[in-house]
Amino acid sequence: MKFSKMLTAITEILNQNSDTQIDVCLTSQMASAIELWTAMYENHAPWVDRETVKSAQIPAAIASEIARLVTLEMQSEITGGAAAEYLNQEYQKKVLADLRRYVEYGCAKGGLILKPYMTKTGLAIQYVQADSFFPLSFDDSGRIMQCVFTEQFRKGKKIYTRLEVHTLQNDVIHITNRAFVATNDYSLGTELEVSSVDRWSELVPEISLAGSDRLLFGYFKVPMANAEDTDSPLGVSVYSRADELVAEADRRYSNICWEYEGTQLAVHIAESMLKYNKDRDKFEYPGGKKRLYRELNYEAGATDKPLIDTFSPGIRDTALFNGFNAQLRLIEFACNLAYGTLSDPQNVDKTATEIKVSKQRSYTFVSDTQMALQRALEDLVYAMNFWAVLYGLIPPGNDYQVSFVWDDSIIVDAETERQTDRQDVAMGVMSLAEYRSKWYGETLEEATKNLPEPALTEE
Repeated sequence: MKFSKMLTAITEILNQNSDTQIDVCLTSQMASAIELWTAMYENHAPWVDRETVKSAQIPAAIASEIARLVTLEMQSEITGGAAAEYLNQEYQKKVLADLRRYVEYGCAKGGLILKPYMTKTGLAIQYVQADSFFPLSFDDSGRIMQCVFTEQFRKGKKIYTRLEVHTLQNDVIHITNRAFVATNDYSLGTELEVSSVDRWSELVPEISLAGSDRLLFGYFKVPMANAEDTDSPLGVSVYSRADELVAEADRRYSNICWEYEGTQLAVHIAESMLKYNKDRDKFEYPGGKKRLYRELNYEAGATDKPLIDTFSPGIRDTALFNGFNAQLRLIEFACNLAYGTLSDPQNVDKTATEIKVSKQRSYTFVSDTQMALQRALEDLVYAMNFWAVLYGLIPPGNDYQVSFVWDDSIIVDAETERQTDRQDVAMGVMSLAEYRSKWYGETLEEATKNLPEPALTEE
């Protein structure tokens, strides 16, 4: 079922009972936007028909590049008391090991939920993309207060759907599971007991968990203003302001593809010059040259065309690529990317100042996105700790700390900075101990002890 149709179905189901009347913050306008961003990322944009308009796969490239910059050399660990070792082991193995890929999904679709849950073997992490969860309400700080997660599968001609509703009220989390079965994609169908479906037989219909001041998941959203719906608290795609620009870029890219295809060398040849195969009832071309020749019904005569005519027009690739490159630069600006990320890097930023400004714009956005991801990961670790304590895997309490180190090489060239520091040492404005501490990862005390002994001079 499409995301917008599922939103309508969920709203109708939850509002059937007067006790569950809700005012959904996820509007149909935002649902349609999420559907568009998803289609663009999955290379199914509405303007792409694979014939006249091909896809240059720009949205996926944008999301991938931003996710790479955000997680580049990212370091994070959980330290502290007795619980920290277990949490950090699960965190490193089940969260950080594959984080970049899921951050890319979040960047593409505007948001991502990182939700831990318990299995028979311990903690597991579910990554829910923006087109699979439905936030219903937020608090003033931007945290989700009520959210619906969906799971759907087909069995024969029947479609089974499960709604998992998380609600936070007065530091108590209420989780309900409801199951439905339908024979079409237009509605959820008839409600049935969750336990009656084999896949969900171990789930309880309802549970309440006390002692938490937030829902048990981390919500990562792209830190851009929502220009699609200025009243919505939801995140937007990193390319949300470039959908029309991407559509035009795809058209220009398609023109380039057609230019190369349409100007291929060809030989127009009269059918009378080809050998006719009676057994196959068709003309035969010179071996391996069928693509080169195009038969035409030429007549031999003084005023007729020649029996053989070569088709070899010039290729306008330079002008077309210049137009495509200019469009890519517009997309880079709209998506907070430095010039040269998508466009030709040989044709941008002529001065050091222009280079710095371009990179600074990208750096600022990447830095904001890193902080958004950090908040989501902190909430995830909180939820992991809650479940681990609840099931007796670690001692109770919040005796842990989460640390983060983010790479800044997008704006600072390490080798250039290192050379500058060497000049400062030579000038005497930076000590050798300070230099060693910075570049060798030592404390100032350790760096001082590790400095080489000064060479003795002969008198």
